[in-house]
Formats: sequence, C-alpha cells, structure tokens
Amino acid sequence: MNMRGYPRKNAKPDDRSDNVDKLQQNIENTLENIQEAEHSAERSNEEQSQAIKEKNDRRRQSIDGMREEIKDEFHDQ
Repeated sequence: MNMRGYPRKNAKPDDRSDNVDKLQQNIENTLENIQEAEHSAERSNEEQSQAIKEKNDRRRQSIDGMREEIKDEFHDQ
C-alpha cells in the first residue's frame, strides 16, 4: 500500500536470486572498511581511536549477521 492507503501499482517481485552475492560483497566491503579504519586509528588520538574501535566492533557484529543471512539463504534454496 502507498502512503494514501491504495494498493501499489507495479510492485516489483521479490527476487532473491542474487542475495548471497550481494551479502558476500557487503561482507568484503565491510572487511575493507575495518582495515582502513584500523590504519586510520594508528594515526589518531586516543578518543578517535576508541571511536574507531567501537565502530569496527559494530561492523564485525554486522558481518556476523550477514553471514547468518547467507546461511539462511542457502537453507531456503
């Protein structure tokens, strides 16, 4: 339904055929971001370094979630 409560016209079908590929690419991108951030943390002050560490921890949690989604996608196929 759209914002006015009418059914959507031309709703796209749910195509999950490339979800695993997209998730894997997201994992690779996130791992690269972690590495870049760790290099940046080496040149940062203590406060910035701590913020980077915390963000990387969240990134790692996100990776864990994406890996679980990949397992679910394989299970559903």
